Amino acid sequence: MILTVTLNAALDATWSVDSLRPRTSHRVDDAQERAGGKGINVARVLGVLGHDPVATGLAGGATGRRILDELHSARIRSEFVAVAGESRRTLAVVSRDDGDATVFNGRGPSVTAAEWQLFHRRYAALAAAARVVVLSGSAPPGLPADAYAQLLRTAAAADALTVLDTSGPDLLRALEARPDVVKPNAEEIAAATGQTDPLRAAAALCSLGARTVVASAGADGLHAVTPEGTWRAVPPERLTGNPTGAGDACVAAIAAGLDAGSAWPDILRRAVALSAAAVPCPVAGEVDTAVFRRLLPRVVVETLPPGPGR
Repeated sequence: MILTVTLNAALDATWSVDSLRPRTSHRVDDAQERAGGKGINVARVLGVLGHDPVATGLAGGATGRRILDELHSARIRSEFVAVAGESRRTLAVVSRDDGDATVFNGRGPSVTAAEWQLFHRRYAALAAAARVVVLSGSAPPGLPADAYAQLLRTAAAADALTVLDTSGPDLLRALEARPDVVKPNAEEIAAATGQTDPLRAAAALCSLGARTVVASAGADGLHAVTPEGTWRAVPPERLTGNPTGAGDACVAAIAAGLDAGSAWPDILRRAVALSAAAVPCPVAGEVDTAVFRRLLPRVVVETLPPGPGR
């Protein structure tokens, strides 16, 4: 079983406009609202791949109830813990003329120590039955500074493989718990390490505790530094649309590959194709399976010399 964790679940709204321009009025041609947060998006994509993941996390208030109702409607198994605070909302405004998305993220509810302890107990029981645990997204206010490190250690004690997709201080504090895979994007890895070269940046995260780093660079593909080797995987073409779900699709492919025991070149090939197949979709958590099948055999995976420090 693959377990996805969304500590800061959200009700995601996606608005589509012809062109996003500052200080003007816009007509919204298409508006969608659904349960979101990075771990929930990963669970959705895993479902498309034929998996039956379990999604857990924190949800509260009327917004939290809407999140859980939507997960039920989507037939995603959920084991969320209720908190007193109101779950957050997010807004992504997608500009059709250039395919860019502007995203507004709420902070989320303030979580008490008792609520965190209740969640950790629920999570430990779920992790004990999981083969892979995915920890994604930001942490809401009130959690311990080492919240992700605690969850990583609990999963490791249960012999589950871990995939971490977060940023900033949450990422850096979690590395001491030695996640099996860390999946930052180019901006996140540069901010964390001060390095703009993806291989040097990945090596820096490995030196801090990550076992494997898969760094995404959008349309330029992935760089992976692993104990088995170093690779670059490149999509065969550029697609336009909404890129906000591409990273979550990449994480879903990594988790599915770890669950299957696949070799890293195969995991990266599928991750690149699945990420690209998310871009034409209007909302995060969806992939165009026809695009995925078309791109998969054409993804180029090249072996690179070991990164610095490997």
